[in-house]
Formats: sequence, structure tokens, C-alpha cells
Amino acid sequence: MSTIPLILAALGAAAAVAGCVVWRNERRRLRAVLGKRQEARERGALEARLEHPWVDRSRCIGCGSCVRACPEGGVLAVVHGQATIVQGSRCVGHGRCAEECPVGAISLTLGDRSQRHDLPALDSELAAVGRPGLYLAGEVTGYALIRTAVDHGRRAVAAVARQLEVRDPRGPADAHDLVIIGAGPAGLAASLEARRRGLDFVTLERDALGGTVARYPRRKLLMTRALELPIGGELEARGYRKEELMELWERLAREHELPIREYVQVESVRAQEDGVNLLETSAGPVRARHVLLAIGRRGIPRTLGVPGEELLKVSYSLIDAQGYQDRRILVVGGGDSAIEAALGLAAQPGNEVHLSYRRAGFFRLRARNELRILEAMRTGSVRVLFETELTEIREDAVRLIGADGEPRELSNDEVFLLLGGEPPFGMLAAAGVSFDPEDHPELAAPAERGAGLLVALGIAGAAALGLLGAWWGWQEYYGADLLTRRERTEHLWLHSAHGGGLAAGLAAAAMMLANLAYLLRRHARFPLRLGSLRAWMNVHVATGLLALVFASFHSAFVPRDTPGGRAFWGLVFLVVTGAIGRYLYSFVPRAANGRELAFEEARLRLQESMRAWSEVHADFGEQARAEIAQLLDRARWHGGILGSVWGLFRSQRALRQSLRRLRTRGVVAGLHVEELDEVLEVARRAHRDALAAAHYGDLRSLLAGWRYFHRWVGLLVVGLVLIHVWAGWRYADLGGRG
Repeated sequence: MSTIPLILAALGAAAAVAGCVVWRNERRRLRAVLGKRQEARERGALEARLEHPWVDRSRCIGCGSCVRACPEGGVLAVVHGQATIVQGSRCVGHGRCAEECPVGAISLTLGDRSQRHDLPALDSELAAVGRPGLYLAGEVTGYALIRTAVDHGRRAVAAVARQLEVRDPRGPADAHDLVIIGAGPAGLAASLEARRRGLDFVTLERDALGGTVARYPRRKLLMTRALELPIGGELEARGYRKEELMELWERLAREHELPIREYVQVESVRAQEDGVNLLETSAGPVRARHVLLAIGRRGIPRTLGVPGEELLKVSYSLIDAQGYQDRRILVVGGGDSAIEAALGLAAQPGNEVHLSYRRAGFFRLRARNELRILEAMRTGSVRVLFETELTEIREDAVRLIGADGEPRELSNDEVFLLLGGEPPFGMLAAAGVSFDPEDHPELAAPAERGAGLLVALGIAGAAALGLLGAWWGWQEYYGADLLTRRERTEHLWLHSAHGGGLAAGLAAAAMMLANLAYLLRRHARFPLRLGSLRAWMNVHVATGLLALVFASFHSAFVPRDTPGGRAFWGLVFLVVTGAIGRYLYSFVPRAANGRELAFEEARLRLQESMRAWSEVHADFGEQARAEIAQLLDRARWHGGILGSVWGLFRSQRALRQSLRRLRTRGVVAGLHVEELDEVLEVARRAHRDALAAAHYGDLRSLLAGWRYFHRWVGLLVVGLVLIHVWAGWRYADLGGRG
């Protein structure tokens, strides 16, 4: 009896078991991700304050490259086979997700600014709208990255230089071409660019060179990425510690003799009648034709105004945690600065560190800081007091009050109030900067990025047409049977073991090697980083198609029952599954994510509608909310394929029964029938969207099989090609008629 049917049955059973395991694990992962997304929405951390990724769902193929590329972690996740924002507040605009997307499905865009009164109105050249001669750069514009600040400084000075060329390049003798306020990343880059362009300028800094960076804690790691400074050249390292970056900036300022005046406070900037800006400073008045404000957003540290805040034990920043040992310390705040300070102080010997935060949980923390503080809470090295407020500071103690109104007293030696700073908006407004949302220029829509396949498909199409022409020219040969072909003179050059046929086989093998290089580029730990992943995807597509074209010619268009013939049909299968993944796979997940978003919107409307019930009819409102939440949860999640199918049939019956019970109890509780029916209709729509999202997700899970087939059949094809090459080298008559 043949063992092949038994082997096939065993493989089929193993594949079915593996499929069920994958299905269940994917459901578990998806449920966790959507739970985090809902939690982020409730905490207000779903949307980013400024730059955030925008996903084109008609292109996303769910490869997850953007998720792996994000250095913050938790911003993006793959939901229903496509990238989705989970915790947008963690995004700081690195842009690596867009760079690593192989199909150009992600762009960086800005959030809704229509209700924002903390963003200056700037034009495309960073000039203040309606205020000639005044420019802003760096963190004061709302962008926090060092790389962005450097780019801002360069762009603003370039705009000033263009203005000087248009207007009288000389100007008043007592006025500088440019005054730069601030010597942080943006101000330093602007100073270098101004020196490179030969402008008459001066840079004023209220503290020391480095601005906000100089006030960072000792040895803080700054992720700068690869950036290029004017004159200074390219900084290729991806990370610098504070001391390394400060040393670099001081060297550049010294080598290029930058006119930076430290410890000069600018009190006001106003335009004069002759078009020149007058700056009132602590060192006297300064006149400038153009002014660049690179002053950051932190301004003056926020204070609490509580008794004892004037004591010497109170600090508003932490530079060196090693200077504090064997101390009882209270850190007040819940942002990244407060968390980093608490962790740094807790690492010193003998310290007892408490962290007071007025919220019930951390909000808008970077992923690595959140993980570290949670671990510190678990080990007890930092004791976090949520929902507490500092009310009094004494020489040897502090007093706090909790959400329950109960006071609490802690023995204390040091207090760090890390509450951020008061932005310098008053000074900016007095200088003529507008914060009116209506003054913001219209933002361009996310740039339309082509799929990037035109060149790849063009090359493959040209090769296919060329080989089709060759087939047409030798159609008498290719149209004949194998025995007749051996008698024709063309056989010496067209058969697989010699001439053009052998060259086509070698070309197909070369295309396959180039195709596999894409996997190395995608590998997270492999150092191959030449070019963008998008370009490598195009090469992957082009070489895959070219490999099939050349393999067709190599097989003389008659693949036989040999390892080489099986490799050819495997290659055909790879191209088909690749096309499914590259072109077709995105459409069903697009519908699934659309249903997921519709479900979220319906659930939010439902919660809003039921809030009134909780206020007026507390018992009924809480019971109804819990029952509907449980109903929606059952509609979305099932244990496996059979549970999903069975859930589809029973969910509608459960819905009708639950809504009927709720309506009866609502009438008894005294709710208006019209109001009750309206809310229950919202619940019905939310249930429908939950079902749709779940079962679109099931369909997506089935289509996701293209990835596994593509991967493992690809490995099988590579093995068959190696056997084919070995067999050809060992047995084929490479120099004769085959």
C-alpha cells in the first residue's frame, strides 16, 4: 500500500491543527491590541498632539515593518491585517514607520489644529503669519525632535537670506541681519547656517549653550538619528548622550567662532517704524532686521503655590541624580521628566523615593519609561501615590491629600516639582505671533505616494515582452514536441543545458538570489540597511517576476516532472500568492478596519447616551451598561472557527432577548419610551458593527494564509532549485545537445 496518502493525511491534519492554533493566537493578540486602543482612547492618549502616522488602507499589506521600526513602541499595531494607531500620544514624529513601509502606505501628518490655541501660526518658511521679519524654529513650534529643530533652524535662515537678497542687502548700519534667540538645537543649527551664508548675526541665550538639552539629566540618552548640521557635517550615530552632544556643540561653536552671547535675557521684541526689530535685553537694546525665536516651550517652571515651596529643599529640575544619596525624596509629576528623575534618584544608594501624581494612571508616557516605572513599582524602589496632590512642604516633611480627601504626611528631605513649564506664549503674542487657529495656513493633505511599482513592473514587463518575441521568432521550435525539437538546429542554443536556455536558467537563479536579499533587509537584527525598504520591495517584486520569466525560457516552456519542473510550478505559486498579498489582501482588511472604527464610534455614542441614565437612574444605568458591554464583547470574540460560526447564529437571538429585557426594565424604572428606544437602537447598531468586524476579521484570517504559503513554498522552491542545479551539474550534457 502506498504511504503517500498517509503522509498527505498526516500533513493535512498537522496543517489544520497549526491553523487552529494560529487562529486562536491571532484572536488573543487582536483582543489585547484593541483593549489597549480602547484604554488609550479613554485616557485621551489615542490621538497624537502633533505629528502622527496616517495609514492608507488601500495599500497596507500588514507586513508589520512600521510596527517594528517605531522606536517608541506601542504607537502602531497590526489590526485586522493592517497598521492602525493604538497609542498616538507616544508618537514624537521620528518618521521611521513611513521610511520602512515597503508599499508607501504611511505618511506623517498633523492632527486637528482647529481647536488648538497653543500652536503659533506659521507659513511654509516658518515665518509668523502677519508679522514680517519674525521666524520661529524648534520646540516653540510644537515639534520636539532634535532632528526637526536642526532642520527648522536651517530652513529659517535660508528664508532670511532670500529676503535679504530681495530687499536692500545692506540695511541700517546699527541693525544686525539676524538675531537668533536661543542656543539650543534649532538656535545652534541656525547659527551655523548663518555663518555659512555670511550673515551679520548674533545669538542670545538666557542660560548656557545647549538650551533645554543643557538642563537634561546627566548622561540622558538623546535619540538624534542621523542628521546633518550646517558646516558641522553629518552626525551618523543614532544616539548621543547629553555630555557627548554638548561637547560636540561647544566644539563647533568654538571652531567656527559663533557669536553666541550667553546669560542674556530677551525681555521683549517689537517692530519699529523703519521695519527693524528692537529687542530689549538684560544687556541693553539690540536692533535686527530679522529675528528667529528658537526659545523652546518650557519657559518658566510651573509652580504649585503651596506653603513651603520657597524652601531650599525644593527643586524644579534634576541635573545629576548621583548628588542625592541617603535622602527621603518626593517627586511630583507624571510626565517623562518626572518618571526619569524618580528612576534616577531611586537608583542611588540609600534613597527612599515617592512619586505623587494627581491622575489615577500614567498619561502620555514613552513606552520604555512606562515599562521601567511599572517595574520600579513592582520591586518597590519607587512608591507611586496616584490621585494625590501636594498641599504643604515643611523642613522635614510634606503633606499630601488623596482623592478621598484624607491627608497624608511623609517624612522628607528633598522635593522635586517636575510639572513642566509655562510656555512663553505671552512674549510671543506681544511680539506679534498669532495663536488663532483661523490664522493657520491650510495643511496639505498627506502626500500622494505612488505604489512604487511602475519601474519594477516595467522592467519585468519589458523582459516578458522580449522573451515573448523570442518565443514568437522560434515558434516552430517551441511548438514542436520534445523529440522533434532535438532534430532542429535551434535546439543547440535553446535547450535548457546550453546556449540561451542555460543562460536563462542562470539568470533565473540570479534573480532568485536578489529576491531573497529582501528578506535580509527586512530582518530586524541584520545590519543590511542600504536603501529604503520600499525600494527593496520593488526589487523583490521585479526580481520575482523576472525569475519566472527567465525560468519559463529555461524550461523551454515545457516544465517536466523533475525537481526543476516542480521548482518552476512552485515559482508560479509564489508569484500568485505574492500578487494576492501585494494587491488583493488589503481590500478585505480595509473593510474589517472600517467596521472596527464604526463599532468604536457606535460604542462611544452608546456610552454618551447612557451617561444620562447613570446620573438619573443609577442602578438601572449601571446594569444596562454592563449587560450591553457583555453582549458586545460576546459578539466580537469567540474561541475558534467553530465558536465563531456558532456565535454568528446565537448572537442575534441573544441580542433580541437582552434588548427586550432592558426595555421592560427601563419602562419600569420610569424612562421615556422614545429615549429608551433610541439608545437601544444605538446598541443594536453597535452589535451589528461588532459582528461585522469580527467576521470580516475571520475572512482576513483566511486570506492571511497567503503569507505562510508564500514563505514556506518559497523555502521549498529554494530547496528544489538547489537539487535541480546539483542534478544539472552532475548529469546534464552542458556542452552537447542535451
